[in-house]
Amino acid sequence: MSARMLFTPRISLGQYLIEEARRYPGVSGDFNSLILDVATACKAIAAGVAHGQLADMHGYHQSNDAVGVNVQGEQQQKLDVLSNELFIEHTQWGGHLLGLASEEMDEPIDIPSDYPKGKYLLVFDPLDGSSNIDVNVSVGSIFSILRAPNNATAPVNEPMFLQPGAKQVAAGYAIYGPTTMLVLTVGNGVVGFTLHPVLGEFLLTHQQMQVPEDTHEFAINGSNSRFWYPPVTRYVDECLAGKTGPRGKDFNTRWIASLVAETHRILTRGGVFLYPQDVKDPSKPGRLRLLYEANPVAMLIEQAGGRCSTGDLPMLEVKPSSLHQRIPLIFGSKNEVELIEKYYSEYATSSHRAV
Repeated sequence: MSARMLFTPRISLGQYLIEEARRYPGVSGDFNSLILDVATACKAIAAGVAHGQLADMHGYHQSNDAVGVNVQGEQQQKLDVLSNELFIEHTQWGGHLLGLASEEMDEPIDIPSDYPKGKYLLVFDPLDGSSNIDVNVSVGSIFSILRAPNNATAPVNEPMFLQPGAKQVAAGYAIYGPTTMLVLTVGNGVVGFTLHPVLGEFLLTHQQMQVPEDTHEFAINGSNSRFWYPPVTRYVDECLAGKTGPRGKDFNTRWIASLVAETHRILTRGGVFLYPQDVKDPSKPGRLRLLYEANPVAMLIEQAGGRCSTGDLPMLEVKPSSLHQRIPLIFGSKNEVELIEKYYSEYATSSHRAV
């Protein structure tokens, strides 16, 4: 490979953020600096993921000779714990945050007293899809940035974070795969940056990512089909019927069990993803977390021209009720999601829906 191919000039993440800030005169540099801090955390996590078993990073985290369990009741991988620590370490010191909340922590945490405080809140899933680590499937980190309520001061509390997704000022994810990428929206479309392995910089490689309005791919965990509600069964059955069915075309199925990888595929070539509410566990209205997963994905997808929904409601309109709230998640190509919403609406008005 030639030196020219290795070092073709591209816009860095820092340059992109500066150019975006120039569109809003008077904006401080705190927001840009916070995103750069998040990017640094993602670089550090990428290194941990890449070293894998060479650095004894596979397997479960042990706490007092017992496997660690997070607030979600899930067994923690070693890389879950490391990734959470790296997010905190790289973002708490800069003076841009008032507090942080993570899928791996019971409660939000304050910025240490010896660091300056800022006006933003950071929520994140430090390592989504960590169950795939040991089999070398792509995993990632998801994050969302909110403004702290006006005049809010430390200590932070849960209600400060309970803002609908429409209030997000930025959202993104890092995907740790064959290349490490940072995909970001600051409310002006979606862009993707690839980590240059020599320069150590995130460089702009994907401008104005768009989700096609139509698709022939859908992703759902078919092993749960016996628990689905009728709108989901109807949609999947019609897709599986192919060209001879009511949709008049063949569909392919995909399922990676990594939300970041599913989102990245849909942002790059379209598709629809369903993790709907079902009757498998009536105590859980959904499986994915509203603040750490659904909201940032929804902002990204809708900024790229797609649609994100619970089936009943646009995701970005949902008012959170708790820090670790779970919710159904359906997103992707606009026309497919709207069709699924139509099936939900017809079901709600024509039957005694047990939800």
